[in-house]
Amino acid sequence: MSRRRFHTGIIYGLWGLIVAALGGQSLAYLLVPSRVRREDEWIEAGDVSHLMAGVPAELTFRRNRVDGWRVASEKTTVWAVKTDETHVTAFAPQCTHLGCAYHWEQSRMQFLCPCHNSVFSVTGDVVDGPAPRPLDRYDTKVMDNKLLIGPLRPKTEEKA
Repeated sequence: MSRRRFHTGIIYGLWGLIVAALGGQSLAYLLVPSRVRREDEWIEAGDVSHLMAGVPAELTFRRNRVDGWRVASEKTTVWAVKTDETHVTAFAPQCTHLGCAYHWEQSRMQFLCPCHNSVFSVTGDVVDGPAPRPLDRYDTKVMDNKLLIGPLRPKTEEKA
């Protein structure tokens, strides 16, 4: 074997190792299924014993949000409406029109979005305004008088 052939073999071998190291990880990322998906997390949002049936209350709680490798604890709110002793509906705090914060107007018994005049009923349905669909809802569970918030489920019905 000549010296030129030996060095050419070494160079090709090194390039092969580099391609295998980079390409193997890329192929594994594309072809191997990801690890077991995380279960939906249930977060304690507050005590439901002080809620009155049919009257929305804004509950404030903390939740951890994972962004890549960073975990951030953030304060957020939810509008909770108690329908009976075992069921509570929880609405996301953003209007479905442009994501503005809305509020409960007790005198009118409706949710009002002051930015673009969307109006929602106590059940989250669109009453008036440019909002294209009802308020988004969280999955909820009540355990030991504690409201547990699950994943957000956008409503898909269009405004009539």
